[in-house]
Amino acid sequence: MSRLNFPAYAVLAGALLVSGCAQLGNVFNFGDQGPKETAQAENRIPLVGFDQEVLPEEGLKGAGFYLPDPTTIDQWALPGANPEQSPPHADAGKTLSVAWKRGFGAAGGRNAHLLAPPVAVNGKIYVMDGHASVSALDARTGAQVWKSDLRGRARRDTVAFGGGLAIAEGKLVVTSGYRFVTQLDAETGNVLWRTQTEQPIHAAPTISGGRIFAVTIDNTLLTFDFATGKEGWAYQALSESARILAASSPAVSGDTVVAAFGSGELIALRAANGNDLWSEALSRASRTNALSEIRDIAGRPVIYQGDVVAISHSGVLSSTDLRTGQTRWTLPITGITTPWVAGDVIYVVDRTGKLYCLARETGLAYWVRDLGEGREKRGGFLGFGGGSDPKKPGVKPVWSSPILAAGRLLLASNTGEMVAVNARTGEVERSVMLGESVTVGPIALGETVYFVTDEARLIAVR
Repeated sequence: MSRLNFPAYAVLAGALLVSGCAQLGNVFNFGDQGPKETAQAENRIPLVGFDQEVLPEEGLKGAGFYLPDPTTIDQWALPGANPEQSPPHADAGKTLSVAWKRGFGAAGGRNAHLLAPPVAVNGKIYVMDGHASVSALDARTGAQVWKSDLRGRARRDTVAFGGGLAIAEGKLVVTSGYRFVTQLDAETGNVLWRTQTEQPIHAAPTISGGRIFAVTIDNTLLTFDFATGKEGWAYQALSESARILAASSPAVSGDTVVAAFGSGELIALRAANGNDLWSEALSRASRTNALSEIRDIAGRPVIYQGDVVAISHSGVLSSTDLRTGQTRWTLPITGITTPWVAGDVIYVVDRTGKLYCLARETGLAYWVRDLGEGREKRGGFLGFGGGSDPKKPGVKPVWSSPILAAGRLLLASNTGEMVAVNARTGEVERSVMLGESVTVGPIALGETVYFVTDEARLIAVR
């Protein structure tokens, strides 16, 4: 199986560079010809053709929408905070001051690509570097509580990357590109059990109902017994030869697990036994952009009030009914991050750095903010470094998934910049230089938002 096996930021920057020459443009700007009122839920339909650009809807400009009030988050136990991968509006990051920075392991590089989102419970932040070294840090100070090197010593364990973390019942579950799933005591770091897998696991696991769910590099959804590590049922999706370096964690609601794969498939299964419920293909072919053939759904699917929201690299953002699998609406937005769903809206950042605020019921856009405008890098390999010739094509920053905190969307880029965007208006209220590349989405705990950098450093922002 061939993969895009060089650093994630290079993969994504390369995608931006090529697509900049043949981006799907606003071929027909229907602007104010679209529907003026929000459709009823039962009448939701695709809104924009795949040869068009998603633009703010005239009838929604300046319109209000419901957002849940901020709440203090006391644990972020899974990659998306909970099994549905749908975190609450966090009451955190109000002053946007950097409290501290702490290194925790091997920086990103040729043989170490840091892809694991942090998780947090009981006043500790858990992080993993690109070589499967896991650390527990004090959430208040960043001081190391314990560290465990989980990488094997076999010859095949010299090069691998990816994986992630999840916590339940005081136990930390670790998946790894070194072909294993293991469980540690979250207080001490002691290994409780370890199960080898045939394929590397590049994504973080999800824990729900006494089961661990994780997707391998060959598009297999594996399950494990949480208490013993014994492997349960497995589901094999379509194989895919080319994919994004990052990978997706399943979302679980009740007895339904929704998994996303490198093939562009979004599949719902019965969590107890793996029986098929429904499937959807988030992929399309483009005559102008060969990169659309990379169908990967690298971000996590989000389950929110009966809707499943997911976005693919092939240029499909969809909302699907969790129970029936019926597609509510689709939009031609290309992304590699996880959407944020809250109240009446969906926030998502696309591959070119455009941040969208969309009506959850219809997909109509309240506002669109181009975060890459004025931030292009010119010259050098893939546009990074080597001069600033304005005649050369520029490459826009690659942005992380957003987090909704204190009424603002916080997200960071591979150029080391964090921005705070007003969640209602789309205005950029503030920019803070973190100083290091960030491609992993942030989390919140208490009053603090935490960013993991590609240099294996944890940055606390309050």
